[in-house]
Amino acid sequence: MTKLFPIYRAFALVVLVALAACGSPDTKTEQTAENTADESDVWKEMDNILAQIKAPEFPDKQFLITDFGAVGDGKTVCTEAFRKAIETCNREGGGRVVVPAGNFFTGPIHLKSNVNLHLEKDAKVLFSTNPKDYLPLVHTRWEGVELMGYSPLLYAFEEKNIAITGEGTFDGQANDTNWWPWKGQERYGWKKGTPNQTDKDKRAALFQMAEDNVPVSERKFGEGSYLRPQFVQPYRCENILIEGVTFVNSPMWILNPVQCTNVTIQKVTVESQGPNSDGCDPESCKNVLIKDCFFNTGDDCIAIKSGRNADGRRINIPSENIVIQGCKMANGHGGVVIGSEISGGARNIFAENCIMNSPELDRALRIKTSSARGGVIENVYLRNIEVGQVAEQVVRVNMFYEDSGSYMPTVRNIEVKNMTVKEGGKVGVLLEGYEQSPVENVRLVNVEIEQVDVPFKFKNIENVQFENVTINGKKINQQNFLKVF
Repeated sequence: MTKLFPIYRAFALVVLVALAACGSPDTKTEQTAENTADESDVWKEMDNILAQIKAPEFPDKQFLITDFGAVGDGKTVCTEAFRKAIETCNREGGGRVVVPAGNFFTGPIHLKSNVNLHLEKDAKVLFSTNPKDYLPLVHTRWEGVELMGYSPLLYAFEEKNIAITGEGTFDGQANDTNWWPWKGQERYGWKKGTPNQTDKDKRAALFQMAEDNVPVSERKFGEGSYLRPQFVQPYRCENILIEGVTFVNSPMWILNPVQCTNVTIQKVTVESQGPNSDGCDPESCKNVLIKDCFFNTGDDCIAIKSGRNADGRRINIPSENIVIQGCKMANGHGGVVIGSEISGGARNIFAENCIMNSPELDRALRIKTSSARGGVIENVYLRNIEVGQVAEQVVRVNMFYEDSGSYMPTVRNIEVKNMTVKEGGKVGVLLEGYEQSPVENVRLVNVEIEQVDVPFKFKNIENVQFENVTINGKKINQQNFLKVF
């Protein structure tokens, strides 16, 4: 019954071959070697990933935005001052564009290569809530589909060596009087009879264009589209650092690097309770570190993505080599989430030493996909996770999320190790797969869940292992677990 995950099996084989060269090991030695491989070699892969992630460095030159006409009174429009400072910094070989203490009102900010946008303590950047300020249209991705849309508030396209750092705050100023009503829900300020993204000629029209393979240049969604911009979106960029700053009140997704490599996001605070206020969404990215951050959001805290349906399959770039360390999650639909825009797949996801706790946090680990998405999600590892309270499930894998189609997803190789949960919500572990594609190779080791209504609920699974798992004070060993199931 017991099977090693594919990645485990390869490492175990190497160890056993080495031992065989020194003599024939007995059964006990074989088992010890196998367990050692299980324990350590998977996490060595995380170390290998971390060794590839290097934060960009910048020349020791400063460009003060007030020298380019910016005024920190919260009223003067500083869009042109930001543009001139960034372009000058880029043209002169790079450095820091410095925002001093004060309140600086602006439209979208577009970063260039070799520029570090640095907010000093008590600096605040206030973004316009006038949609016209986010024109002309730029090449962007919206809920996993490429288009020509409103500029994100902080945007970069095909740049290298960029950073957003400091101790200041970026305030999107979104609320139930602007941006949020576009969601089409009354709780976010929408009023019946007014346009919103659920109208047939808006969100649905974009998705249909993607299914029909309409060229991206012809997918124009500006004024009247009601598709809210992301807060931060580096697009096809290399070598990115986001460090120390705070982001509040976002129109939509907050930190959303797309098709980027070598991304470091650390010591960042994200607070936004609006619709789709995902905290950090690496999308079709490779080699990403998210470390020592705090998320308090209206949607998923961290959600790993790789494109939606036909458009995700067209681009076909997975999110891979994602490391999450030392983060804290408060409100959100999930702490560590994969999906649902995941058609390009996701692999090699590591999360460790995180704390999750809020009555408004629905889940600790959440994987959401469907037969409309397709793609392969594999090699997801969590360890040393402390959960105070979640409302719905501790671990949930759902292959029936939102819509259906003819592209069967694959979810396999998941391990959760050394997790404690004080209040587990409705279901401890909920796994839902297809008969044709069951959820495969799920392993819980040293997990303790208290105060949960239902210990576990499964549909179409293969090779689920519980090792030293206690739920509601009752230890569930593998033999009893299999009998129950």
